[in-house]
This record gives sequence, structure tokens and C-alpha cells, in this order.
Amino acid sequence: MQAATERLISVDSHVHFRDEWIKQRLASKLHPIWDAGARKLEESEKRLRKGFQFHASDMIDLDAAADPGHFEPHAKLAAMDRDGVEAEVIFPEVGGAKICTPAFMGDHWKECLRGYNQGMADFASVDPDRLLTAYQIMPFDVDFCVEEVQRVAARGARCVQLPPFPSEYGLADYFERRYDRLWSALSETGLVLLNHLDTNLPFYSVLERDPTPQKGIALGMPPLFLADTIAFWILTGTLERFPKLNVILVEPSLGWLPWLFETILDGRMHQHYEFPGVELLPSEYFKRQMGATFMYEPWGLKVAYEYFGPDVLFWSTDFPHPATSWPNSQRQVREQFAKAGIPEADKKKIICTNGLRKFFGRES
Repeated sequence: MQAATERLISVDSHVHFRDEWIKQRLASKLHPIWDAGARKLEESEKRLRKGFQFHASDMIDLDAAADPGHFEPHAKLAAMDRDGVEAEVIFPEVGGAKICTPAFMGDHWKECLRGYNQGMADFASVDPDRLLTAYQIMPFDVDFCVEEVQRVAARGARCVQLPPFPSEYGLADYFERRYDRLWSALSETGLVLLNHLDTNLPFYSVLERDPTPQKGIALGMPPLFLADTIAFWILTGTLERFPKLNVILVEPSLGWLPWLFETILDGRMHQHYEFPGVELLPSEYFKRQMGATFMYEPWGLKVAYEYFGPDVLFWSTDFPHPATSWPNSQRQVREQFAKAGIPEADKKKIICTNGLRKFFGRES
């Protein structure tokens, strides 16, 4: 690995798990079901976009996306070496949980989701000390989810990804008691629950109304929709009931979070609103059980650090998306933290130690 001035752990990077990579882990009888499901997902996305097509550069960094590290584990390690990054938490470009649903895979969604997770496990197995995949969980069947959590945990998993907006899939919100066994399983295994930035129906509504040529208004909205996700985790008392459950928001942006907590979440605790089962200020739950990743956001980093402290902040490259720092992460980290005025000891936590502790189960 090339010499680096900083030890970097990225808590958000992406890999495109091609259909063939996944189908190799599925029984041959499932291949046509997978192909049909992939087509249905694509058609569904087109309907939601009302036919609008984003330019590729609005969704990915073209140079990074063309790098073999976007697809293949050994090449991924080489891309990380080029960037001076020691280890990464890796998300799929199109999540297995997004495609492996009853709507797209019918009664075979569980088999397909398990095969998808096997594909992620095989990718990470090339170097489990550096590649950490976010295994996919879709809670249509809580018993199956619990089994899958226990299965991947036994294989060394450290985190799972669940959709941030379950109601979009016709599922109950996560405060419902039907999920308690899943939250218990995650608490017992110590797996971190990841809610990654995603599109939802309000986003598509803005997209349809956005008159700008590249839909630049709509594309700026998704982080703000995560306010819904944060509030439902905290103000429903779910984190109070499961004090060992850890939830990390991926790509929420940082600058608006202090305002959200000070004015909307903590602020309502001092007014006439009632939140049964919520014993602490929402910001205390965030600091105790939640956290957020970020890319390049010096001012947002500064205000989030001042409000929450360093222990809940996780740096990331977001490879290969437009905001990625790859392959210049070392330089960008130096510049960003200098602008934000973060002390060296806390900088080390944010760019390295927090990720090592939370996701790799070690401090060094």
C-alpha cells in the first residue's frame, strides 16, 4: 500500500455487483427470475421518473465508475491503494433489498436475497480486513430477517443495510412491535444498522415538478427526507427500547443536522408535544446510538462536530459518485479538516478510529 500521511477508513463506498456476479450464487432455476426482476425494477424506476433520464455524470463520477475497482474485489483494493484508503464499508449500487422483493421476485425473493448476500460475502472474502460489505435485509418476513442476520453475523458481518423508508414498500414503520425480534437480533450480534440515502415518493414528486433541465432541484432534496427516518427512530421510543441498537445514516449531509435537533427534535421536547417512552433528549439518543457519514463538507463538518462531538461522525469517499474524493482523498482530508478547524486527536477519530471501532471491531 502506498505511503499515506493519514490513516483513512471510509464508511461509504460503492461497488456495482453485476447480474452475472450474483447469478453465479443462485440456483440456475432462479436465473430467469432474477433477469425478469431486474427488468421490472428498471421499468418501475422509469415509471417513477416519468421517462426522464439523468445524465450519467449527475449520478456517478465517470472516471471512478470506469475504474475496475467499481466491479471486482482485487481491483477495488488497488483503487483503494491508489487513494491511500486502508479499509471501506461497501454498499451496492443497486441494493439487493431493492430488487429482491415480492413485487419483483415473487415467492423467490428470499432465495435471491440470500444469493445476493453471498455475492457480497465472496467479494469481501478477498480481504475481510479491508473490505466490509453492508449485507442486505428486507423485512417482509421478520423470521427470515432474523435468520439472515444471525447467518451473516456468524460469517463475520459487521453491518446490514435496511431501506430508510419502509412504508414505500408497503411495510410497517420500524417502531412497530413486529420488528422487535429483528432489533433484538441486531443488538445481540452487534451488527450496525445502516440507512443509506435513497429516493422516495416525495423525491419523485419534486422530480416531476422540477422545471430545471437537469432536475437540479430534485437532486438536492434526498438528504433532507432523512429527517423522517431520524425522527421515527428516536421520537417513537424505539432507540429507548433497544439501547444497544446502533443506526448509522449514510450520506445525510451534516450541516442541517444541528438545526434539525435543536429546533425540531430537542425543541419539541420542551413544548406541549408528548412522546411516550422517550426519556432523553433526541440529540442524546443520536450521540448514544446513531451517527452520520459525510464526504467533503467543511462547514457542515465544523457545525456537526461542535454540536454532536467527534464520536458519531464517519468520513467516507463515496466512490464512485459525483461527490467522491477518489483518488485524492489524502489531500482532500487535509484541506477539509484544516478548514473545519478540527483538533488532530478528534480528526483521527473521525477519519479512522470511529470506523475501526464501529465496523471492524478494533481500535487499531
